[in-house]
Amino acid sequence: MHYDRQQILSEVIQPAQTKIVLLVMDGIGDLPKNGKTPLQTAKTPNLDKLATESDLGQTIPVLMGITPGSGPGHLALFGYDPVKYQIGRGILEALGSNVPVGEKDVVARANFATVKDGIIIDRRAGRPTTEESSKVVEKLSKSIKDIKGVKVTFYPGKEHRFVVKLTGEGLDDKLTDADPQKEGKPILFTEPLRDDAKKTSEIVNELMKKIGEILSDEPKMNFALIRGFSKYPKLPQFPQVYKMKACAIATYPMYKGIAKLVGMDVVETGSTVQDEVNTLKEVWNNYDFFYFHVKKTDSYGEDGDFDSKVHVIEEVDGLIPQLLSLKPDVLVVTGDHSTPTILKSHSWHPVPFMIWSPYTRKGLSKFFDEFECAKGSLGTIYAVDAMSLMLAHALRLEKFGA
Repeated sequence: MHYDRQQILSEVIQPAQTKIVLLVMDGIGDLPKNGKTPLQTAKTPNLDKLATESDLGQTIPVLMGITPGSGPGHLALFGYDPVKYQIGRGILEALGSNVPVGEKDVVARANFATVKDGIIIDRRAGRPTTEESSKVVEKLSKSIKDIKGVKVTFYPGKEHRFVVKLTGEGLDDKLTDADPQKEGKPILFTEPLRDDAKKTSEIVNELMKKIGEILSDEPKMNFALIRGFSKYPKLPQFPQVYKMKACAIATYPMYKGIAKLVGMDVVETGSTVQDEVNTLKEVWNNYDFFYFHVKKTDSYGEDGDFDSKVHVIEEVDGLIPQLLSLKPDVLVVTGDHSTPTILKSHSWHPVPFMIWSPYTRKGLSKFFDEFECAKGSLGTIYAVDAMSLMLAHALRLEKFGA
């Protein structure tokens, strides 16, 4: 973990006409309920057939025992050490929502929440529709323009999410999250992590109080939790590092944002997984690397909805033949982290990983699930090493050394 993987890869990358698809089923890893995980419960004939022709393993997104956010989980899959490149979630949500971010801006991701007597009852305010939450964002925009001379701008997101942007002199993003991450806990205000952030902390806390006052008449969306405070970071750009033209096909702003941050083109798509497959077909001839994101496996994991998570897995399985009909040279199926339905949250558990190409040790595995992946030929690897595996299977790496 102490060497620069991207630097080493840049020295051995060679051009090729091969195409890679990275299919990320967000939060796919799980734990058994009544003896089986959602992956084991789902009817997945296509993924299971793929497993017989693939190398399987499991990934550690950050470090053993560390529960990753989606940002670190994805950065690792893209080959960026998530410990070295620590990115606030706010910038990912902002870029994915096409929010302009300048040098004087601090952005943050916000959740509408339901609060009663100072206690958080529902962190996602019953998962309102995007249309419903957009109306409440508009209500905030009309009521709050600035705080202590700092301009405040609100941008709608998906469902219960939205983006807050602060614009002014001397703002700092080194703040604790104003979100306890659990229901049944009292409202949590932000604190500065260094003296330079004290002013920004005071502004955010004043903003939260004003939001609570303005939304006090809302039945569910009566408060906001704010986290992932970020200024604009600079990362090595994916196309230059890996010598590939890359695109992202995703439905949620945060995942579009992280793709933009590393230099991928974000291709607009519809709201369903079939829409995403159709988009993939449309742009197939334009790119070498395709990041394909499926969100609902994670959403239902966080909701504790076992059956719905099973349904999404089966939906994706049914679309695998369409992906293979495009004749990718490499197809990876994995997640950015595990989201067990019994925990209703991200977890530290290893993530199933499968890589398919003409150059795998076929016949070692029978199914695609957590337990079969744990026994797979790849063993347990760091997610940050997945990129070099994809490049190798795509014949894009020369021999290292003499």
